[in-house]
Parts: sequence; structure tokens; C-alpha cells
Amino acid sequence: MKALFSALIILYALSGIQTLKILSVFSFCAYSHYTLGSKISEELANRGHSVTFINCFPKGERIKNLKEISVDGCKPKVAEFVLKLEEFGKYSYLGQLDFVNKLGLVYTDEVFKIEEVKKLVNSNEKFDVIIMEHFLNDAMAVFQHVFDSPLIYLAPGPMTMLNNHLVGNIAPPSFVPNLLTDYNTKMNFWQRLRNTYYHIVGELFVNFKLLPAHNKLMKKHFPDAPELSTLASNGSLVLLSTHVSMSDPVPLQQNIVPIGGYHVSPPKPLPGNIKRFLDESKEGVVLFSMGSNLKSSNFKPETRRALLNAFSKIKQKVLWKFETDLPEKPDNVMIMDWLPQNDVMAHPNVVAFISHGGLLGCTEAVYHGVPILGLPVFWDQVKNIEDGVRNGFALKLNLNDLTEESFTKTLNEILNNPSYRINAKQRSRIMRDRPVKQMDEAIFWIEYVARHKGALHLQSEAIHLRWYQIYYVDIILFISAILASLITLLNIFKNLLFRSTANKIKTN
Repeated sequence: MKALFSALIILYALSGIQTLKILSVFSFCAYSHYTLGSKISEELANRGHSVTFINCFPKGERIKNLKEISVDGCKPKVAEFVLKLEEFGKYSYLGQLDFVNKLGLVYTDEVFKIEEVKKLVNSNEKFDVIIMEHFLNDAMAVFQHVFDSPLIYLAPGPMTMLNNHLVGNIAPPSFVPNLLTDYNTKMNFWQRLRNTYYHIVGELFVNFKLLPAHNKLMKKHFPDAPELSTLASNGSLVLLSTHVSMSDPVPLQQNIVPIGGYHVSPPKPLPGNIKRFLDESKEGVVLFSMGSNLKSSNFKPETRRALLNAFSKIKQKVLWKFETDLPEKPDNVMIMDWLPQNDVMAHPNVVAFISHGGLLGCTEAVYHGVPILGLPVFWDQVKNIEDGVRNGFALKLNLNDLTEESFTKTLNEILNNPSYRINAKQRSRIMRDRPVKQMDEAIFWIEYVARHKGALHLQSEAIHLRWYQIYYVDIILFISAILASLITLLNIFKNLLFRSTANKIKTN
């Protein structure tokens, strides 16, 4: 039945759409972000659309309808920030916001400077629709003005104070936890108080620091563009790379479409050495990867020793993404400087995933029903792992405080307690149980926006309200002013009455 429904969706889309010219912008220099862009860009090209794909990891003209524009010249600037990521958790809340804001401004500026990007901007080329990853790059909303095209945002994480303004999404702090907390939707009074503080500070930061800074950057490169406050919130749609199987349900506007898991492809054949290692590991294999930016080879020596000693004590084998030689590794550990992570995760002998908690890796683990031992470092990673802990398919350790004893205990718990695997399999069933595949849904909505010339009927009136109107600040201040005026008038009346009474007493 679901297959029939998917087929009908695809046939409906194909019947009402011609070949589209699409600009796909995934310019952040991290391979996980590139993966999100390449999967959807390649699928669009394979379905006959003409796609211009701006990215940091070009692979040449591998698909007929796919043209790539490289912005890999941004990598050195981004790398400077990546080196500081391990210190991120030590920053204050405002310090963390300031760090990511500076990162976004630097890499956005670098993208605008790339000659191929400038050539495209000045080419007078037109597109039917633009798909752009929204990741600390608000100034790039100018592309919808430059190319006079509807803009679809793709969010590489959940809706937060950094992207709610794009579509006027409302996130009440009473039950929607801030990205940089480890709270869930069930908060006690003190957690709600702290969450509200984070929410207010985040909104003020976005409206008075982040957006003005991006507006200034945009005007530097595009002096004739409208104000960013107008452009940024004029997007047609947000494709959301999350799914309720991984976190708590929260309110979303009509033009926010969750497609978490769309990047997970059917597993490809594994390289021979990896396949043999997995096939021969009858007790199971632990997959260990810290993603594309964080490198295991940069672990402190004492952390590395603790991990290796713990691995030497388990009966399972370990497949570890490690970027240099590791001569002291035990016999049950195999290291590779690169791994086809999704293909490995799909192997039935993989019994656990040790991860930094990046969204793509967590999504793949949930999709394949693999429990997670999280070592989160940066941004949404703590929240991703905490969501897994709460849902019973993950455990968390602090990488900076990790010891051999704590790691061994936690690893043995996730390997030997079957509840984590049972819960992971249950979450996998939830993610997979959909009326239409995630990629088909994503393509449908992209073509839908093109068919309906931006699909402005989906936009909420909230995009035309200022932050203080959305959160009733003006109404609260107005009512407070009226109450204060009434109290003042009553006090004046009371004082006048008191003086009048006192004067009468004196006269008598």
C-alpha cells in the first residue's frame, strides 16, 4: 500500500512539472553538510532537472544535468574554527552564540569572494527555484533577490532561535527546549526558567547582533539588495533534516517539512577488507567515528590510552575511523582513515556506534537500529545524544572527563544490556514507517514550490511581525503601562483624599 502511495506521489509530481533549473547552495566546508546537498542535488538531476550545485567538495561532472561550482577555497578559514571546537563546551551561552556567529560571517564572506560565485551572480542566469542550506549564512538569502527565484531552505538540524525567523516559527520556551541545553519537553519550573532566559537571550542575539551583522556583510557585496530583514523571512519552505523518531515533537509551521533520513541510501557493497572484518566478527562490531571535522587522531594521549585499553577488554571488534597510524592498537581494532559509514552501519554485525553526536550519524544509527555511545563536543551534538539517552537507545560521556573506567563501564552497558538495541530497533521502525519515502517527499515539495511560483499561500503572517510582537512584548508593555497608570492615579487620588481629610480635621 505504501509503495502504491509513493508511486502515486511521484506520478502526480511528474505529471505537473517540466524540467526545472535549480540552484543548490550547500557551501559550508564540512563533509556532512556536503552529503545533505549532494544527495538531494544528485536526485534532482537524476529526475531530469538541471542543477547548479555550489559546494566545497566537487567531484567533477559525474551526472549529465549536474553542474558544480567549487567553493573549496573557504576551507582554510573554516579549518581555523574547527581547531577550536574542542574548547566550545567551555564557553558561556553567549560565548557559544558569538563563536558560531563569527564562523558564519567568515565563511559566508569567503563564499561571496569566490570568483566562480561572482561570475554566476553577474551572469543574469535565472532559476526556477533555489535550495539553500541554512547554516549561519543568513546573508546568502540575497540569492533569491539576485536570481529572482523562490527560496527553499534546508535546515541541517532542528528549528531553533537561529532559524525560526525564516518562516515565523513559534517555539514556546515553556516546552520547547533550547538547542544548547540538555532539556527535553518535560521541564520543571527551574528548567523552564533557565530555558526562558536562554530563549530571550537567543532572540535578542539573533535580532540585534547576528542579523545586523549579516545585513552589513550582504550590503558589502550586494549594495543594491533590499534589507536582510525582508529577504531572510521570505523563504517559501523549510526542509527539516530531523524526524520525531529521534526527538520530542514540537510545533512547526505549515511550510516546515521534516524529511530526516532522506540522505540514507540503500547500502552499497563494502570494500573487501571492511566486509571481511565485519563478516568474521561473530561477536559483533563497534563502529567508532567522530565525523568529518573532529579527528580521533587529535585526542589527548591519555584519552587515546583509555579508549584502547577499554577496547582490548571486550570480545567485540572495533572499526575505528582514525586518521593516522596507531601502532599500539589491540588486535581486535581495525583503523581506517575513511569509512562508508552508512554502508557499514547497515551490516547486521554492527552492534554499537561510538559517535560525536552529529545529526547525520545519529540519523543513520536510528535508521539502522544501532545503539549509540555519544561523546558530544559541539553545538547540537549534546542535545542529539541527550534525546537518544531519554529514548533509551543511547548513553553519553564527556570526552574531556573520559577515563578508562568510565568508558569501559559505559561501553559494556550498551553492549550487554539488550534494552538499548531493542529501543534502537523500535526507533528505526518509527523512522521507516512513513506513507512516502523521505527523498520522494523532499523532491515533491521542491517541485510543488516551483509549480506554485513560491507557494506563498503557505507563508505564515508571523513573518511580517517583529520578534516583540510575536512574543506579546508590546502587548505586555501596553497592559503594564495601563496598570501602572491606574495604580499611579489611585495613589494620587488616595493622597488627595488623605490631604483633604487632614485639612478638614485641622479646620475643625
